[in-house]
Amino acid sequence: MAVEASGAASDLVQVVSLLAAGVIAVPIFKRLGLGSVLGYLLAGLAIGPFGLGLFTDAHAILHVAELGVVMFLFIIGLEMEPSRLWGMRRAIFGLGLAQVGACIAALTLVGIALGFPVSVAFVAGTGFVLTSTAIVMQLLEERGALSTPKGQRIVAILLLEDLAIVPLLAAVALLAPGGAEASGMERAVAVVIALASVAALVAAGRWLLNPLFRLLAAAKAREVMTAAALLVVLGSALAMQLGGLSMAMGAFLAGVLLSESSFRHQLEADVEPFRGILLGLFFLGVGMSLDLTVIAANAGLILASVAAYMAVKGLLIYGVARALRASHAESLERAALMAQGGEFAFVLYAAAASAGIIGGTTNAVLTATVILSMAITPLMVIAFDRLGPKASLSTDGVEAPEDLVGSALIVGFGRFGQIASQPLISQGCSVSIIDTNPSNIRLAEGFGFKVYYGDGTRLDILRAAGAMTARAILICVDDPAMAKRIAEMAKAEFPLVPVLARARDREHAVELIQAGVTYQVRETVESALALGETALLTVGAEPEAARAIMEEVRRRDAERLDLEVVGGIYAGRDLIQGNMAVSANGAG
Repeated sequence: MAVEASGAASDLVQVVSLLAAGVIAVPIFKRLGLGSVLGYLLAGLAIGPFGLGLFTDAHAILHVAELGVVMFLFIIGLEMEPSRLWGMRRAIFGLGLAQVGACIAALTLVGIALGFPVSVAFVAGTGFVLTSTAIVMQLLEERGALSTPKGQRIVAILLLEDLAIVPLLAAVALLAPGGAEASGMERAVAVVIALASVAALVAAGRWLLNPLFRLLAAAKAREVMTAAALLVVLGSALAMQLGGLSMAMGAFLAGVLLSESSFRHQLEADVEPFRGILLGLFFLGVGMSLDLTVIAANAGLILASVAAYMAVKGLLIYGVARALRASHAESLERAALMAQGGEFAFVLYAAAASAGIIGGTTNAVLTATVILSMAITPLMVIAFDRLGPKASLSTDGVEAPEDLVGSALIVGFGRFGQIASQPLISQGCSVSIIDTNPSNIRLAEGFGFKVYYGDGTRLDILRAAGAMTARAILICVDDPAMAKRIAEMAKAEFPLVPVLARARDREHAVELIQAGVTYQVRETVESALALGETALLTVGAEPEAARAIMEEVRRRDAERLDLEVVGGIYAGRDLIQGNMAVSANGAG
């Protein structure tokens, strides 16, 4: 028992060390303007085998932490609707192929110049071509450039590089001693298996996933929805890995297939916390993997390799970007972001080592070269931001902003929310709608509305649905307690966004006002007042007198509501009872 307790304590020490390293290092580095990636890398080095020695097997952590990259690609896929991805086909297969092809040829020559045999130089160069998806995505996200046109072009190149790992691994197999003797049938079978894996994933995404999430949503078990989101990500990654493809590519494809699903925002919110933690763990693992003994023994070769590979790759990225009409500033920025090697290089080098193309020392040298390049990248980006040219904004072909309608987030799409949305939609406002009732979602889809499944009482769901950038948040749910929680959360987290809310009754209206909503309306007041005004006209009142009476009713109602809000009490009087004073005083 003592041995078991000691082992458990040791495992807990490692977990606490990982969390503490990230919690301490990242805020410090971000405060210094050095970014979170460099903080994670140096924190990993500090607690790894060549620092405090709290970890001896960094590769075991990397294998688990690679799931962070997988989840990141899933979330990116959720943002890529098939039509949008199809629109990027030229960037993926044009820009991506041009950059990858040019870099493979040039970096192979760099390897030969460094003294490697041709086959080793080819493996070393192709591995370095594969940019770190994790680092580039994180830097783009921190810079707020992920959804910009230049950010999307970088994403397109990264997607092509993920696809390129498949033929590159096949090339490694051919370069292996005796690899060329492999039968054409074996290679054909491998290709068929890969295509079958993609086809199976596409079929599951189109015909199985949405019905599955509808059933789970109807059960109203939040933890099961989270488990289902993780199942989709990890299951798709496993399917692609078994088919000989990239796990990250499988997760990305699953995200694309679900990008038009009603459950998109819920899935993104469920996966996001795991993505963030595992991606941070990945960077910690990379920092731990930096073998200082290998670097010290081969310092000259490693430093020369890092400098040569990054310089040549950066120049080629800049050249390809300029040739395809990117601006000078964008081309330099792309070169600074993508000049490093990436995590897929480790996979390629390991395959080459197991195939007998490179030895153990060469593998360690190449791996250290890639890791150093990854660690240098945040510094290069900081240097670019401070010293590089500033991108100029062009107004050519851009219409002047006039009568623009901002975006709105509607929470709840029952009978009230449906009516409230109509003026916004009719004026071309960009509306994001979430609801937790699957039948409401299906009904709305039948009328052409796109409604996403999402719980508005969760901050992560509100963020995923666009609350931070919305011009207004409309709370249209019919549960008073839920409406109040959403209002309080929205005003606390997005204080500059106006919040407009539906109130059940007078007491609920007071609670919403105290929660800080910009505007509230009791769900039955306006219809009842309209009916009352029509009744006055029907029984013979003059139109002007009827309007004056209605104005007095509204004024007295507003005064009493203000009094109750200031007093912090609810008198329990209904609208009609409170307005008895109108006729008693002979108003109108």
